Amino acid sequence: MSCVRSVEIEAYMDGELDATSSLAIEQHLETCAECRSIRDGIVEMRKALKEDARYYRPAAAFTARIRESISREGRKTRPQFRWGTRPFWTGAFGGAAATALAASLALFVMLPTAQDQMAGDVTSAHLRSLLDNHLIDVASSNHHVVKPWFAGRADISPPVADFAAQGFVLVGGRLDYVDGKRAAVLVYRHGAHVANVFVWKDDGSIGTTARDVSGYHVLAWKDGGLFFSAVSDMESGELRRLSDLIRKNSSG
Repeated sequence: MSCVRSVEIEAYMDGELDATSSLAIEQHLETCAECRSIRDGIVEMRKALKEDARYYRPAAAFTARIRESISREGRKTRPQFRWGTRPFWTGAFGGAAATALAASLALFVMLPTAQDQMAGDVTSAHLRSLLDNHLIDVASSNHHVVKPWFAGRADISPPVADFAAQGFVLVGGRLDYVDGKRAAVLVYRHGAHVANVFVWKDDGSIGTTARDVSGYHVLAWKDGGLFFSAVSDMESGELRRLSDLIRKNSSG
């Protein structure tokens, strides 16, 4: 029998669910083999598309011509209805083409970007770590303890540092998964706020971004072949301070 929640998996993978619904699906995936199989199939399909498909971004001039064409059609008056005459058919097909172009552009705008998907994924992982009481696998503020712990467990060796003097205390680390990728996670406390900093190998498929998702701030950057994404409900300026400290430590 098909799982009644299987129809929600594609919406979850497309980033169409809110944070609460996404968290519920992630908890469901832990116990439902059928839905995990659907999720894994989507992940494999996306991986194949990223590796084998070619993507072309339309030139700005091309996009401008399409918009101008749609605008022009909208300004035209409706041609007089005359069977068998050129003005009627030209207007009919012209209007249909304009409608199709407008629908295509609207669909393109509505599709979630890779940055949106990533921001939603890390926010869901952040919430899951807080609600499931699985924030830390190795608890320590000593980078000589936390950094070696990732060896053999993570696919990368993340830069680890404690910034207690600047108000950001390293409390430990853990492993997590983002969009099917295994990530090393550094956990910091800043007053009453928790920040998760996800780190994985940069494959070039996602650009850097700054997003707000369900009241949480998300920052992403790249450094030394690694992709970083920090998530927290602390002030956005404070989260940026933390990211600057991590970047300075990475390059230093």
